Amino acid sequence: MAAAIYKPTEAIALLRPSFLLPRIHPNSSRRAPPPLGRCTPFSTSQHAQATHSSSSSGSPSPAPQRKSITLTGDTGQVRWSDLSPGEKAVRTTQQSFNLVVVLVGIIATGGVGYFLFSDVFSPSSKTAHFNRATSLIRSDARCQKLLGPGAQISAHGESSWSRWARNRYISSTTDTDKWGTEHLRFRFFVEGPLGQGVVHVHMTKRPSQGEYEYETLAVDVKGHQRIDLVAEEKKEKVAPKIFGARWW
Repeated sequence: MAAAIYKPTEAIALLRPSFLLPRIHPNSSRRAPPPLGRCTPFSTSQHAQATHSSSSSGSPSPAPQRKSITLTGDTGQVRWSDLSPGEKAVRTTQQSFNLVVVLVGIIATGGVGYFLFSDVFSPSSKTAHFNRATSLIRSDARCQKLLGPGAQISAHGESSWSRWARNRYISSTTDTDKWGTEHLRFRFFVEGPLGQGVVHVHMTKRPSQGEYEYETLAVDVKGHQRIDLVAEEKKEKVAPKIFGARWW
């Protein structure tokens, strides 16, 4: 009987499986699958949320509800066809009120403009006559002798307790006689470094005339004789007498 030959490589191959340790898989790291027919609460809510988001994204969002139209809250952005009968009445009332306000403003502006033109800027206004009379007084040598230099002579209306209202009121009257001649009478006051006086003005405009002319422009200074600035002009305009009568 022949002896067996020892081979180390074969012996190691036969003993190697006995040295290998089995792998251990802990139960704590693995989760048991849920039983059939049941779903976890997390998956149910997640599915419901997904279903709700998909359904909401697919349907159109409702249009925002607009505010009702009021008298103070109507901006005019809502179309007339979209208004209810009550809102149409509100808008009509508001627009009518705005129209009335605009018309009143136009009438008031026109009235103020007419007053300024007729009483201040018009060549035939009382203010224009007042300025012309003041200029004649300042340029008259007799007035300068009693009142002072022409540049230092000031003129103002009726005296008042208010200093601000001193130059605003001029006493005047206007009337028409039976021949159709218009008479304008007013008075004002003048002051200078040498004295002060009262000015009396009488102007007339006949139907055939387009502008007023002076009948009287006199300055009364206390203690002195009256100064009539248009006396010479009236003498020149007086028609000469023929056979004892003036024919024009």
